[in-house]
Amino acid sequence: MPMTDAQPLPPPTSVRPRRVMLLGATGSIGRATVAELLRRGHDVACFVRSQDKARAPLPPGASLREGDVTRPGAFARDGLRGESFDAVLSCLASRTGAPRDAWAIDHDAQRLALEAAREAGVAHFVLLSAICVQKPRLAFQHAKLAFERALMDSGLGWTIVRPTAFFKSLSGQVERVRAGRPFLLFGDGALTACKPISDRDLAAFLADCIDDPSRRGRVLPIGGPGPAITPREQAAMLFELLDRPARVRRVPVAMLDAIIGVLSLFGRLVPPLADKAELARIGRYYATESMLVLDAASGRYDADATPSTGRDPLREHYARMLRGEIGDERGDHAVF
Repeated sequence: MPMTDAQPLPPPTSVRPRRVMLLGATGSIGRATVAELLRRGHDVACFVRSQDKARAPLPPGASLREGDVTRPGAFARDGLRGESFDAVLSCLASRTGAPRDAWAIDHDAQRLALEAAREAGVAHFVLLSAICVQKPRLAFQHAKLAFERALMDSGLGWTIVRPTAFFKSLSGQVERVRAGRPFLLFGDGALTACKPISDRDLAAFLADCIDDPSRRGRVLPIGGPGPAITPREQAAMLFELLDRPARVRRVPVAMLDAIIGVLSLFGRLVPPLADKAELARIGRYYATESMLVLDAASGRYDADATPSTGRDPLREHYARMLRGEIGDERGDHAVF
């Protein structure tokens, strides 16, 4: 398995229009990626479920093809339709991260799409993965890693992108702070750090992977512009934007452990509680693990080794949320 490439990459030297099939187009990152690919002149088709199409309209110019990517044969029949595509770009991700959902989407559906792409002669498969798979402890991380391995072994040209935290994943406390409530910090608020990236900047990076042949066969971690930021610094940023004294409340990690223990115990009898226990484990993971490149030798996260890209700062995202210009798009990923 190739080593993760954590070095900054040069911009593509040339761009020509290509036919791209996009999976996961109706999520916030997917929609931004559709817009970026169209801006560059690519011919973009999106394989979506009918309910997703209605919930999240896509930028004009992309062709829509409806079907269920979890059904064998559906992507080939209703998506690719026997036509020629230069690349498949997958932004598919499970909605909750619960084990059944994770393996159904992050692995099984991806495998079906990969097999169909290989049979159709697609030359390049670009996968949006996650940087947290470096230290896998959760079902969705194991599912993503299993598909990464399948993609690497597929014989297709491939690129795997592992982004750090998204802006939306750091926006869960904006409303509670605006409402006058304290910002919740796990531990001292400096247990973790990340280099948050906007949907637009990540979309541009993904589109570069289509355009730049030097990115094939590489696992690419990527963060947004600027230095790594801790939750304590996120809190300070929000209160400064509101021109209010900072108010925080520290939450012990042990409290999360207790919640996980209780839900796990009762989840043996009540299956829905088992899923809630997994969601609590996900919350604990993000409360205690940084979204940065992991140094395998030392076991420590390295902000300096985490590449940066783009131009959108988290501060401006927070400011726009506080002004009511954009909303909270976390959906099933909401914790607070």
